Amino acid sequence: AIVDDDAFMVTIMSALIRRCGDHEVTGFDDARAACAALTAPGAAFDVVILDLNMPGMQGLDGLERARQLDGGQRVALISGVVGRDVARQALERGAAGFLPKTLSAKSMVNAVRFMAAGEQFAPIGFMTEPEDAAQDSPLIRKLTKREREVLACLTRGKSNKEIALDLDILEPTVKLHVKALLRKLSVANRTQAALVAKEQGFG
Repeated sequence: AIVDDDAFMVTIMSALIRRCGDHEVTGFDDARAACAALTAPGAAFDVVILDLNMPGMQGLDGLERARQLDGGQRVALISGVVGRDVARQALERGAAGFLPKTLSAKSMVNAVRFMAAGEQFAPIGFMTEPEDAAQDSPLIRKLTKREREVLACLTRGKSNKEIALDLDILEPTVKLHVKALLRKLSVANRTQAALVAKEQGFG
């Protein structure tokens, strides 16, 4: 199960995991609905991937509450903005794993398989690399700085209007950047662009 208040992120992650073909995925963008499903009679999830920063989590206290829910599912944390110290604390408190949202698609799927098999996962690169290590790949290097900024917004599910406000540019300019992104990434729409970005470890 994936629990994240960012519905777009739930969609992207679910698509990535389903693509490997050996896991069923249930996504929730609402904590209450997730709790009801996790504690329902007969509920059986190999692992629950929980967004550390979603409303109501209250940091690692949310991890403790989730682990104590009836049903006994293993709980892993995912986050896009947390540092290594918090990740270590989560693992020490019994988290099934810690997933940075910057993980590549292949690494994300492998991590889910690893945790579903009963192991504890922590990405060595994230736990040991400098905090400001830049994300990069041959595909992403093809993009201009502004195109990368627009792509980062797309991975968060933002509209053209929201991107224009965030980057302080005109909406027609955003449309041009999006069109260029789709062409350079060889995809047909924004969702596919976000998915490719995730597969490249970007966003």
